[in-house]
Amino acid sequence: MTLVLWLCVSMLGIAGLLALIRITLGPTMYNRAIALDVIVATAVAGLGVEAAVNEHTATLPILVVLALVGFVGSVSIARFAVREREGDKP
Repeated sequence: MTLVLWLCVSMLGIAGLLALIRITLGPTMYNRAIALDVIVATAVAGLGVEAAVNEHTATLPILVVLALVGFVGSVSIARFAVREREGDKP
């Protein structure tokens, strides 16, 4: 079990590190937004691994709230990043 745990933790750590690098080096706002989504997904996966290892369900509400915050953040970034043209308005 410890080998699987260390493998999961190391892969999630590498994913988080690469996402942080993408946030700092990303040339556009879209790259940074996607990297933030990856960080939120990595945090959700990390909490899921922690819940599986400790065999408890106390972190389930935290996982749901974190996933909803990530989704709402992605939708709001996508909504406000769109540039409306004059002819596109309904």
